Amino acid sequence: MTNAPHFPVVLVTGAARRVGAEIVRALHGAGGRVAIHYRSSAAAADTLAAELNAVRLESAATFAADLLDIAVMPSLVEAVVLRFGRLDALVNNASSFFATKVGAVDTAAWDDLIGSNLKAPLFLSQAAAPHLEQSGGCIVNITDIHAERPLKGYPLYCAAKAGLLGLSRALALELGPRVRVNAVAPGAIEWPQSQNDFPPDERAAIIEHTLLKRVGSPADIARTVKFLVFDAPYVTGQVINVDGGRTAHL
Repeated sequence: MTNAPHFPVVLVTGAARRVGAEIVRALHGAGGRVAIHYRSSAAAADTLAAELNAVRLESAATFAADLLDIAVMPSLVEAVVLRFGRLDALVNNASSFFATKVGAVDTAAWDDLIGSNLKAPLFLSQAAAPHLEQSGGCIVNITDIHAERPLKGYPLYCAAKAGLLGLSRALALELGPRVRVNAVAPGAIEWPQSQNDFPPDERAAIIEHTLLKRVGSPADIARTVKFLVFDAPYVTGQVINVDGGRTAHL
């Protein structure tokens, strides 16, 4: 275990790839030590940790867990604390995203979407809370602009993210004054890996409806998370939309 407790420790879920990996890089670049959670992307997580440890020795480590199993939450948090000696921030980034047609929603979709987007952040935050209380730390939840303005075809996902938005504000109330809790709500940042979710014409319409007339990048989300973790000591219970102005006139 490293003997540098003055470097803050941040656990990021779903951190091996895509937006999660960019968040990890931004927090590490700001001086943080990073706990890289993954479920199945072991190779990507190990590659990312090696990249960061080459920059600063013993500053990154990987942790595997299936967050749909709430029984693993305490052990995941304890593994991070055992490895780094403390926990200063939790970023609930891991998320499932897929369409659910009303009339065909089943319990498998419920368990997956509610489980990853709402249930897991709640129980992981609960497990992390005592350590965050001790360090005077924070939680950042990655929600979605569609938590407040639903996306047609995705009612269950939108409901799950709406729950996470409400949870963010409720936890800010419950865990203050020692622990700050905020959320970042992305807009069109990185398209889903399945090309069928948003065909080219739908993507063009979304971009046209965005005031900045372009998609954002994972770095836009990562910079906002970094701000909330390191540079916003008087900000709690808030949601920051990072959407190029799309929600300004939805």
